[in-house]
Amino acid sequence: MPDRGFSHIRKLKSHNVWLICMLLSLSATHTHCTDGENPETVTAPQENGMHHWTWTSYEPLECTSRSVRLRSRDGQKTSDWSDTRILEGMDHPNKKDSMMYPQDPVVLAGQHTTVCCIVEEGKDFGSIRYNSTVMNVARLSRRSYVTTKFNQAPSRETGTNVICYSGMKLMLTGTVIFVGYPPLPTGLECETHDLTSVLCQWSPRNTHLYGRRATLNTLNGRDCGKTNQNQRLAECRLPEWVGNWTLVAKNALGQSSINYSAQLTHRVHPVAPANLTAITHAWNATLQWDWDYPTYDLLALICQVEITSDGHTKTRTFSGVGLWSVALLDLFPVVEYNVRVSCGAQQHFWKWGKWSKTLVFKTDIDVPEAPALWVFRDEDNTGKVMWKPLTQRQSHGEITGYELTLWSPEDKVQHTETLLPGNNTASINLTHMATADKVIATVKAKNAAGVSPPASVVIPQLLSDVEPPTVSRVVGVDGGFSLSWASDANASDGYVVEWRDASCLHRCLVSWTQVGAGTTNVSIAPDTLQAGVLYSISLYSCSPHASALLQRWQGYMQELVPLRSVPNLMTNQDNSDIQLTWREIRLADRRGYLLGYRVYHNMGPQLKLIANLSDPLSRSYTVKNLPVSSYKFTVKAYTSAGEDSGSTTSITMESYTDWLLLEMLVSLGTMTCFLFLVFFICYKKRKWVKKAFYPDIPEPKVTGDWSRTQGPLDVKPHANSMVHIVEESGWDSSKEKLVVIPEEDEDEEQGVRDEPVDTDEPMTIRYYNQVVDERPIRPRYPDSSESSSSSLDSARTDVTYTGIQTSGSSLNFQAEPPFPHDGQQLPPPQGDFPVALAGGAGGYRPQVQPAAPGQGPGQEAPPQSFPEPLPAKGGSFGCYQPQCSWQMDSPGEGDEGSIEAPSMGSPTSVASTQFLLPREEEERSEGEGSSSATTWLHNLLSSTKS
Repeated sequence: MPDRGFSHIRKLKSHNVWLICMLLSLSATHTHCTDGENPETVTAPQENGMHHWTWTSYEPLECTSRSVRLRSRDGQKTSDWSDTRILEGMDHPNKKDSMMYPQDPVVLAGQHTTVCCIVEEGKDFGSIRYNSTVMNVARLSRRSYVTTKFNQAPSRETGTNVICYSGMKLMLTGTVIFVGYPPLPTGLECETHDLTSVLCQWSPRNTHLYGRRATLNTLNGRDCGKTNQNQRLAECRLPEWVGNWTLVAKNALGQSSINYSAQLTHRVHPVAPANLTAITHAWNATLQWDWDYPTYDLLALICQVEITSDGHTKTRTFSGVGLWSVALLDLFPVVEYNVRVSCGAQQHFWKWGKWSKTLVFKTDIDVPEAPALWVFRDEDNTGKVMWKPLTQRQSHGEITGYELTLWSPEDKVQHTETLLPGNNTASINLTHMATADKVIATVKAKNAAGVSPPASVVIPQLLSDVEPPTVSRVVGVDGGFSLSWASDANASDGYVVEWRDASCLHRCLVSWTQVGAGTTNVSIAPDTLQAGVLYSISLYSCSPHASALLQRWQGYMQELVPLRSVPNLMTNQDNSDIQLTWREIRLADRRGYLLGYRVYHNMGPQLKLIANLSDPLSRSYTVKNLPVSSYKFTVKAYTSAGEDSGSTTSITMESYTDWLLLEMLVSLGTMTCFLFLVFFICYKKRKWVKKAFYPDIPEPKVTGDWSRTQGPLDVKPHANSMVHIVEESGWDSSKEKLVVIPEEDEDEEQGVRDEPVDTDEPMTIRYYNQVVDERPIRPRYPDSSESSSSSLDSARTDVTYTGIQTSGSSLNFQAEPPFPHDGQQLPPPQGDFPVALAGGAGGYRPQVQPAAPGQGPGQEAPPQSFPEPLPAKGGSFGCYQPQCSWQMDSPGEGDEGSIEAPSMGSPTSVASTQFLLPREEEERSEGEGSSSATTWLHNLLSSTKS
């Protein structure tokens, strides 16, 4: 290393003096080390009285030449200057090469370092670079340039390069600076492995100095070599245990030492066991190993055995003197285990020794465990027996098959079936055991070592046989279901929770889990569930006697938007309204609880909400009062997760008048079809209609010979046939009998004349054996000649009517007033007129004839028209209606010159086929209020017959 300073030693008389020095460089620059105003005190040692003074330069002394002189001061006294002493630098003209100082120095990190570059003669100075950094430079002399690096960081392994360049950027010279730290070891510990030698370890300090500059270590004066700065722990071995150790570490920047002391038995660190072996069985194994040092035979040891299988690791601890063998219990058959061993001193435990090499062994085979069993039963006598597949630890070897048995303890019926090893379900049919109250399913697993214990479960009853519990709604939590229930005293074998897709009806995938008897809650893991699926969850209690359904839930692990939109969306126009209808979404497509439907009106690319139907059972919606146009609607079902994609339908409305016309045409068409159907039925059933509504009237059967023309028959009335009026109000009481007015002759064309009427003799009425005209008889008035002409075609029979005499207790009669004719004034009622019963209940009207007014007995009745009788009060006649409506023919028509009375028609003729009911024309002319339906029926039947 080049000199950085010099010392001046001079013997002075005084013990304490002030030294004043002055440094003068060859470049004529005066540098005062200590001026006269600030002298430095130098104390002489008492041994020899010599004063030592040292000065260190900031720049290397080789950078340039320097001179120095000294003087002393004692109080106010100052000595003369000493002779000047010159120290020549390397920039002397005799040294022509380029040089840089200091060369490869070792510097403490964080300190300042000054370097100088002496330029070769004839070269120009360019720059100085510290690594790649251009430094600020000061000029010391003609060829010497200096720079300083402040607060240096630790250098890398090869040091830090400092290079001097010429003006042409050519490298002239350079140096390498090594920046680091002095050594500082920590954590010295000493232990023994073989109970004889000692191994000491410590943590060295990273000094950032490598190679020949690295730290040198010595332990109790014994060379332990240099520390590798990359190692975390340094160690040094000594052949014997001494109890006290001193470690000294030294490098170019300084040295450090550390001490340690301990007893041998307190620092035992066993080595790793060697040569591990195992003796295996189905459920246990014996592990053995060896020790490298015989001194362990008398050492109390504690050992830990680490056992790993199927990714699970557990540790078991054993202890003993000279321990070399342990028994591993509670293993599983046919399972591969990895084991390793580590030991330590049982007394004054210091550290666990190193792990041994890993030993791999496999246990022996054994019979399987009983599988977990459950039965899912359908709504009929079929079902499914399910059991959990046995794991490797449960099967105790490779499963070769299963044995399923169904049996009834009561009926002692048993059915056994052998299944292949890959099956874990089996379909069952309980038809042959349908009468048994209790059926038990038993499953056994088989492997090469034998058959497992039986797993049995009582098949639960059908839901139709028991009252099903109320279904509760459950909400998914963290992707699964958390269920809880009240404890059941009958669940001696615990509980079974089964779940399946609620929308599945046949051959469903059923999952289930068993719960212990003392547990009343369970969590269904999300790895067995799917989002958007409605699950039906059932809880059963299990006992050796029965399996009963306790509770049921339904819920979604996670609700999603409906998978499909509403199906069969249709529109229908109703005048100015449009009705939207759709069908229900399938349960499997809902993927959540339906909260309702939203109806949108498509307005271009946008959807306008027009209705939010919060009832999930809604299947229609009516948009009212819409103008005639084209419309597009979208219906979306929604759940708590959101809406589906929606179904869209379009409709073009038609004019309302078109709809009205269409409705009218449809109505007319319907009525036409109905009438045609009625007509067709009536035509097909015409015989029945005729028989029901218009039966044939049988012809009269008359005995005797009617082939010849019959003459008139004179009928002499009985002597007591006169009608006497007992009491008459408003009439002449002197009139005691009815005067018979002769009927008009019915055939004027044949010259028939009225004969004189003898009032003293009974009136003779001509009777005709008529040949009836089948045409309907129109109503006749007294001047009618139509009926008369019709009666002339028949055989004539004269019938004489006598007066009808009644006793004093007979009926009261009242004369029926005639109707005025052609503006004539009717005479007041006379006593000779026939009277009707009070209240309109007259006598036998065709035989009650009013006499002509003013006509006495024995006089011929003049021709006169008589009105038809008026109806009684209440719109009905009190007498025999066909005869009450009968009228006489005009008297003028019966003038035939004969003595017989005029014909009065044939109301009592047995040969008559005419209906005697009143005709529609008569009722209209008289204004009577008879039944229109009856009149219509009569006219219809009469017209039909004619």
